[in-house]
Amino acid sequence: MPLTAEALFARLQDVLGDTIAGGGVARGEVTLEIRPQDWRAVAQTLRDDPGLAFDTLIDLCGLDYSAYKDGAYEGPRFAVVAHLLSVAKNHRVRLRTRCENDDMPMVASLVEVWPVVNWFEREAFDLYGIVFEGHPDLRRILTDYGFIGHPFRKDFPLSGQVEMRYDPELGRVIYQPVSIEPREVTPRIVRVEHYGEVE
Repeated sequence: MPLTAEALFARLQDVLGDTIAGGGVARGEVTLEIRPQDWRAVAQTLRDDPGLAFDTLIDLCGLDYSAYKDGAYEGPRFAVVAHLLSVAKNHRVRLRTRCENDDMPMVASLVEVWPVVNWFEREAFDLYGIVFEGHPDLRRILTDYGFIGHPFRKDFPLSGQVEMRYDPELGRVIYQPVSIEPREVTPRIVRVEHYGEVE
């Protein structure tokens, strides 16, 4: 029988000790806050400890906290979250670490612990600009080679930086500054009595 979330959190505290910077149980799920300098070592322990056996990394993603709590949040801007599963023990845990430098967010790569994380880390690098130190092939995975910026950052413009189009005179695709005029879209509200009723 799998451990309850509370029992799993207690076991994690016993195994990891003061490498846990925070966390707890909420809505039946365990979250651990890990200091960035302990990120890789904690991941290795979670995989190799026989009582935990987190053999599967389900997901890894980046986060941008710059607009969190309507801008009232004062901690580090970027974080990395990983979701782990122990198939043998049938329990899950969420790991989060916050990048110390907002200008150059960086955290250790987990590729040597769970090779499946390769493309997840590339995606977080591409979309948020988070650098994964020690990654064997950290390059863009979703955006174009010449793409400027990181589109999931909260300060990235909704219309983007450049647009591409085919130029018939040059006979090739060209990049140019965005020509879309920013506008505010107000949704239309339908107020018809008996709307959608079948007669």
